[in-house]
Amino acid sequence: MTVATKAENLNPWQVALSQLDRVAKKMNLDPNVLEVLSHPKRELHVSIPIRMDDGKIKTFKGYRVQHNLGRGPAKGGIRYHPDVSIDEVKALAMWMTWKCAVVGIPYGGAKGGVICNPKELSQGELERITRRFTSEISVIIGPEKDIPAPDVYTNPQTMAWIMDTYSMIKGYSVPGVVTGKPIEIGGSYGRNEATARGCMFTIQKAAEELGWGCLKGKTVAVQGFGNAGSIAARLLEGEGCKVVAVTDSKGGIYNEAGLDIKSVIKHKEETGSVTGFKNSKPMPNEEVLTLAVDVLVPAALENVITRENAAKVKAKIVAEAANGPTTPEADDILFKNGVMVIPDILANAGGVTVSYFEWVQDLQAHFWTEEEVNNRLKQIMYRSFADVLNIHKEYKCDMRTAAYILAVGRVAKAINLRSIWP
Repeated sequence: MTVATKAENLNPWQVALSQLDRVAKKMNLDPNVLEVLSHPKRELHVSIPIRMDDGKIKTFKGYRVQHNLGRGPAKGGIRYHPDVSIDEVKALAMWMTWKCAVVGIPYGGAKGGVICNPKELSQGELERITRRFTSEISVIIGPEKDIPAPDVYTNPQTMAWIMDTYSMIKGYSVPGVVTGKPIEIGGSYGRNEATARGCMFTIQKAAEELGWGCLKGKTVAVQGFGNAGSIAARLLEGEGCKVVAVTDSKGGIYNEAGLDIKSVIKHKEETGSVTGFKNSKPMPNEEVLTLAVDVLVPAALENVITRENAAKVKAKIVAEAANGPTTPEADDILFKNGVMVIPDILANAGGVTVSYFEWVQDLQAHFWTEEEVNNRLKQIMYRSFADVLNIHKEYKCDMRTAAYILAVGRVAKAINLRSIWP
């Protein structure tokens, strides 16, 4: 979280509602549909009592929110983080609704979270939290109802515990209850790289639109060197880009000549941070956002590009690998300054797209090669970028508004077709 984020103290749910209101006015959305979309369909708050390693009982708080099911079963990750709040989870669930709709996959949006600090918990404690949380939310999840996935500080092992716990409750194996699982129990090839790969595909199309031709020689800064950020950096380096700066929660590093991303990844695996990497200079997190680069990839938490720093952003493309990194006021500033923002609901939709592929494979018990997965992902991301770009040109609006017009329009049509019962 940057200094600017703390100063503005933005509520993610209010940001999400503000974004919806803006696009509703732009597209003259039916007020009745807006009323439906302004409220999550279902919120589940649960207590998670756990026996800690020292024998004491500690109770954690967890949430699962389903925003809208008009286009299909709910889909969305589960995050473990000390700053998880119900408003954050509601916002992320709404964003998942738009994300699934913008890439045209038959899901509604959901999200879950547990208030905890995984860095302070043992593997056994994490497993017990996960299994108890799963048992508490089992009443609303399932392959036909709501399919969780990994998010911040959760991973394939977490999904394996959820799948096993749910399966024990049902009495038989149900691999389709979650996505992002290990390959050995029904996971999909290509899933680990999907968010970053989808982001790269959208950057490729943005580069074409800006007349660059290709990405070779373009400079890149990545804010947030977790799973999505580190893989995006590696993939963009593979496209010929020069990744000059990366950051994580402990700090950032910079090298004007370009960083060796594979070496940076290895350094972080060994030390826990990118800081201290050889042949680099230290750089504060907030400075990376305003570097003079061609492409900026925010891949950390929400609200890092705000009205305080948006005017200082020098990148020509901002590709949002994170959820909600740009505030509505910052959007206006970036659009005015000619920055092409590839919004989160498009840029990082590769993860949910390949999650959909995994779910389809689980239901069919028929699995695809990694090449098949990546080719299908490329087709969907290219098509979705083109759909958003066409609306961007038609309405003469920023790319986020265009993506929202596309997504909200698709969800609104589903609501109208199904109507309100009774």
